[in-house]
Amino acid sequence: MIYIKMLGEDYEQDIRPLVKAFYPEEELNIVHEDIPSAELYGMSSDSFMGRLLLKLEPNRFFLSFEDGKTEIFAEEDFTQLVEGAYKNEGLPDRRMYRNYLHRKLYRMLSEATGKKLPWGTLTGVRPTKLALERRLQGELPETIANYFKTEYLCSEEKTALCLKVVENESRLLAGITKQDSYSIYIGIPFCPSICLYCSFSSYPVKQYEAYVEPYLEALFREIDFAAGCLSDKKLISIYIGGGTPTTLSAEQMRRLLRKVKQSFDFTYLREWTVEAGRPDSITREKLMVLKEEGITRISINPQTMQQRTLDLIGRRHTAEQIKEAFCLARECGHDNINMDLIVGLTGEGKQDIEATLSEIDELKPDSITVHTLAVKRAARLNAEKERYQSLKSHEASAMLAVCEAYMAGHSYAPYYLYRQKNMSDNLENVGYAKEGKEGLYNVLIMEERHTILALGAGGSTKFMFADEDRLERVENVKNVKEYIARIDEMIARKQNFLSQYQEFL
Repeated sequence: MIYIKMLGEDYEQDIRPLVKAFYPEEELNIVHEDIPSAELYGMSSDSFMGRLLLKLEPNRFFLSFEDGKTEIFAEEDFTQLVEGAYKNEGLPDRRMYRNYLHRKLYRMLSEATGKKLPWGTLTGVRPTKLALERRLQGELPETIANYFKTEYLCSEEKTALCLKVVENESRLLAGITKQDSYSIYIGIPFCPSICLYCSFSSYPVKQYEAYVEPYLEALFREIDFAAGCLSDKKLISIYIGGGTPTTLSAEQMRRLLRKVKQSFDFTYLREWTVEAGRPDSITREKLMVLKEEGITRISINPQTMQQRTLDLIGRRHTAEQIKEAFCLARECGHDNINMDLIVGLTGEGKQDIEATLSEIDELKPDSITVHTLAVKRAARLNAEKERYQSLKSHEASAMLAVCEAYMAGHSYAPYYLYRQKNMSDNLENVGYAKEGKEGLYNVLIMEERHTILALGAGGSTKFMFADEDRLERVENVKNVKEYIARIDEMIARKQNFLSQYQEFL
């Protein structure tokens, strides 16, 4: 356990993930003292860590081990820095100051642990967003690269990856403005079974079968409301995710897709994705419904082609079924199919991802999204971690390197990237695609380029205030039963928000 005693609260969200990145196996317990942060320039804290004592004081940082014999100091006159950083009370100055603190803390933790993080001080979900902003403003790639390495201590490898992603994102986003466009997300929160690592609000469809029709009825009511609330904007993309949307019957899926087509203006629509996901939920009839109703992109997600791992993580299908579902989708005319893989799954190593890629190579998907395992608090893998400790993968970095080499050698280019908390080896998720087969919605939501109207249980609508370049969230409840019972409230939440702010959106 790592105990962190915070004097003031301004930088808790900066200190916490950086410390956690160096000590991923440790739990953090943060306690606050009621001392006004202004008195301490908003940055002082004491952190007490088992074998290590970390102190951040107004005029210096220092680390010392418990025995008191080994100390690492980084003394500075922070007063002048603080006065300069806060003189205009503006975000750019505050960001620079925060980054300065990050670099000092990073270097000391790195010296104390002997570790370097591939993304340096960057601990957020969207590292590419920083680079994309600069690229769209006309900065040269080499200037951005230097900024990432000096400001965030980002490695050469990850800086290069980031820039490759940003160049492809810039091309995909051409002509899409924050002010007059939006996308739709529709959640179907049912699955054939719940995977060991899953933390989403998903429900096993056999146990919740009685709720599927009432859920669709509630969802259709929310769609009716949504149909008119952003009619002054251009609908660019639609993503139907989950859960596993193909747990719906073919008839239910057709009703849903037709409801969407009847409700929204498709004049400017560039992409319509359905996450088919699990092969044990896919049939020829469902695939034909998707094709006939105009779906342009689907995902069939193996995660791994190793049968022992599929069994262990609770995916009740075979590796052979994955191949059969993919080939069936091709037969039905689907020409833009994504496949998701996860590196770092329980019990897997470098040889396993090599074998999985060899199997995937026979299918030749149009895009491949490579996820690094991130174990969330709500996942069964976290709740039962002692049970699976001996099977924990320690080769995530090597596995990701295998994937990167494969993609480069098979004409898959990285086009979007994001990170999550508690990722193995502090790594990332990357979407790779053949040219012209990228998932536009993935870029739009990850780079926060416009409003995303989210419908269904667990939906998190993000309204874009383009003039201020900021987002405001309006959440739906996650629980399926609560969503059905409180659908009027879910609609009213968006209604109330729009009545107050629509002229600014």
